[in-house]
Amino acid sequence: MFTAVSLFSGAGGLDLGFMQSGFFEIIFANDVREPAIKTYSANLGLRPVADHSNKVEAHKGTALICDISRVDFSPLAGADLVIGGPPCQDFSIVRGPDWDRRGIEVKRGRLYAHFVRALGELQPKAFLFENVPGLVNVNKGLAYKVIKDDFTSLNIRWDEVRKLINGNNVRRPVEGYEIFFSDIVNFSRLGVPQKRDRLIIVGVRKDLVKSPDKWEAKRLFKRVLEKFEGLFPKYPLTPIEVFEGKGIEELDSIYKEFVEKWEGVWLGVETERARMWKSEVWDGLTRSVLYDYLRANGIKHWSREEVEEALRQHEEVLKELNYYGLPVSSLRLPDGTHNVPHEEPTVVERMRMIPFDENHEFVRGTRWEVEGRGISLVYRRLHPLKPAYTVVAYGGGGTHGYHYDRDRATLTLREKARLQTFPDSFLFSGSKTEIRAQIGEAVPPIAAKRLAHALAEVLMDIENK
Repeated sequence: MFTAVSLFSGAGGLDLGFMQSGFFEIIFANDVREPAIKTYSANLGLRPVADHSNKVEAHKGTALICDISRVDFSPLAGADLVIGGPPCQDFSIVRGPDWDRRGIEVKRGRLYAHFVRALGELQPKAFLFENVPGLVNVNKGLAYKVIKDDFTSLNIRWDEVRKLINGNNVRRPVEGYEIFFSDIVNFSRLGVPQKRDRLIIVGVRKDLVKSPDKWEAKRLFKRVLEKFEGLFPKYPLTPIEVFEGKGIEELDSIYKEFVEKWEGVWLGVETERARMWKSEVWDGLTRSVLYDYLRANGIKHWSREEVEEALRQHEEVLKELNYYGLPVSSLRLPDGTHNVPHEEPTVVERMRMIPFDENHEFVRGTRWEVEGRGISLVYRRLHPLKPAYTVVAYGGGGTHGYHYDRDRATLTLREKARLQTFPDSFLFSGSKTEIRAQIGEAVPPIAAKRLAHALAEVLMDIENK
């Protein structure tokens, strides 16, 4: 089993997936937020330690609550892997104008340099770095280039990195890292019921891989990841399946029941967009959950055998997640994440006029209109038969995520946790706002599990050379 050090750990979605793979032991975690580490510790077992000293030693078996800039990583020497992703606000393409997301030009954007510092001090065999896809283009691509250069050429760039993070008393690293994988991954392709794109960078220490072996190792990582994709790129897992704990073909009656609630919604709204929805969406529904699933996901060419295999893979994932046969509505959990949120009457009324896969634009020009031009996630309902849009961590004004059922509005925190593939046994600590952030910022554990498996295969192959 390989040992891993986790940075910017949050509630532990990435770490949980690595542990679930069976190949990795997380020996240390760090985050600056106490509620997140309380959640982490309760579920992943590391002992929470809060330390506000100017310099804090990282010790095996602990989840450290402090600013990463004060962490001395040296006691963790010998760890095989470093994983994590710095806070993504400054790299994000979702939030704010250009001036508000300046990437490496501001302090939060420079937090990545402490990830580089950990690589320099610990010299692990490999690393996995996760971040928002906007990182690739921010600063006209400069941030992405600088970060990859820091990973590949630690011995060349270390003086610059040290100056950037005001580091002192750190030894010069011996080796940089060969980038094995650097791409934007849509996690729905790995069985997550959510369209969630994330930049994943994986590197292996250069002295461990020499040509031509490195090319075969790179191909191996991609090959293992593609094996886990199966038919999910064409036949994605859906919110209705993870909420109801059943495969598509078992949901016909439930699907018909909630679809019929939307009969005539266009008559109440009476806008051009509502009339278009009626002709382009409503009139095309067959009320058969399978055929509407195929249509919603643009699947024009299929065979019965292929569909059956895809649905078998869906059922396998539901069972792997322990959702199968267990509707989310049946859960009663001590952390209260199953509780349906209190809704303002104006929100309830507005959401009854916005059908599935639509947002606030559907009621523009009516008495239910709200601000939010150009922001598609405002008062947006899930489509039951398509991967959910990205679960977000922060924001008000209708950004909480909304159920596809007309009799429901805001998703429960547990429904969001299921869209992120957290086990129902994973309990959260903190206020509702803090839990929302923990869920929204996490890497879906099942995607992390697939990435961990692919990386473990590469490391074992290298060890066997």
